[in-house]
Amino acid sequence: MGIKDGDLVLKYDVIIARYGELGIKSPRVRRRFEKKLVSNIKSSFECEIRVTQGRVFIKPANYDEALEKLGKVFGIVSFSPAISTITDFDKIAEDMEVYVEKLESEGLVSSKTPFAIRSRRVGEHDFTSQQLGAFAGSVVVKKTGAPVDLTNPQLEIYVEVRQDETYIYHQKIAGPGGLPVGTQGKLVVLLSGGIDSPVAAYMMMKRGCQITALHFDNDPFTDTRSFDKVQKIVEKLREYSTGVKLELKVVKYGEYLQKCREEAEKLTCVLCKSGMYRTAEMLALQERALGIVDGSSVGQVASQTLPNLLATRRAVSMPVLSPLIGMDKVEIENIAKKIGTYELSIIPDGGCGAVPKYPETNAEMERVLDAQEAVGMDDELESVIKSLKTI
Repeated sequence: MGIKDGDLVLKYDVIIARYGELGIKSPRVRRRFEKKLVSNIKSSFECEIRVTQGRVFIKPANYDEALEKLGKVFGIVSFSPAISTITDFDKIAEDMEVYVEKLESEGLVSSKTPFAIRSRRVGEHDFTSQQLGAFAGSVVVKKTGAPVDLTNPQLEIYVEVRQDETYIYHQKIAGPGGLPVGTQGKLVVLLSGGIDSPVAAYMMMKRGCQITALHFDNDPFTDTRSFDKVQKIVEKLREYSTGVKLELKVVKYGEYLQKCREEAEKLTCVLCKSGMYRTAEMLALQERALGIVDGSSVGQVASQTLPNLLATRRAVSMPVLSPLIGMDKVEIENIAKKIGTYELSIIPDGGCGAVPKYPETNAEMERVLDAQEAVGMDDELESVIKSLKTI
């Protein structure tokens, strides 16, 4: 196993990953989801994988790389670097001593550190989980003199027995949770260079959806910095989509926005968002996607008041999903910081020059329909979708 050498380096030989809601699916669905989860992990880094009884046992070629990337694989609730040994009390004691000695060298346990053994057993054995825990605890006490505290320990050491194999570990690293990407169908995401839409994309990937990112090039009302940001954001989102293709598609939208400003300036934001939904629906039909995603949060900007949300979404028959709809800006920003898109989204890009000085916040449906007719929305959007390019 190679768990000790002259410098007392603890060499983990397996990573135990756990999933959450996959475990409550029907056996058939669970097997399908497990298969996709394994595929996505293998796409993230080189490894061997075995799935058994709610656990994913991973033997990676590079442990540091594996620990970094597992934190971005949806479907994994937590994971633990562990050492494996055989299910024999003498061998468990030997390897536990080495494990604890390494924890001592790292300052994680001493004679004053309250600790607990958390034991778990799967299979048929001639001992109980309580007996296993008591035995492992006695090894730690003998080695360190540390006191046992099962209620409020400073250190928890896990001993997990599965048939003839036993695993020892002390960390449970949080994973992103959710469902494996690629198990829930495809969605088209309206992706800007702002803070909200990348978070919305992340949230839907967390629910197992494959996404196609659709960006609207608003030139001449935005400059090239906006598109540069979007490309960087997509690269960051791809870190959470290993095993499933995440495409970036772009359409030219400036001429349509110019027409909106000329024919119904105060309604420009409403017509802009309505046109985005309609364009996304046309792309979704091409892509066989099942819905549209945006970063709307009620009342955050002019196009996201309740009357305007109603008016803009009347243009499409496909579901429009807004996972951030009830969140405030601080909550959204916290997620953006956590997933690594925030620093990209706040790069200055000049904003959008098409926004009117006094945008409409209470659009009446009849006025919107009249404005769409004045703009010639159907014809304009046919030109928009024809400009579609895959980046």
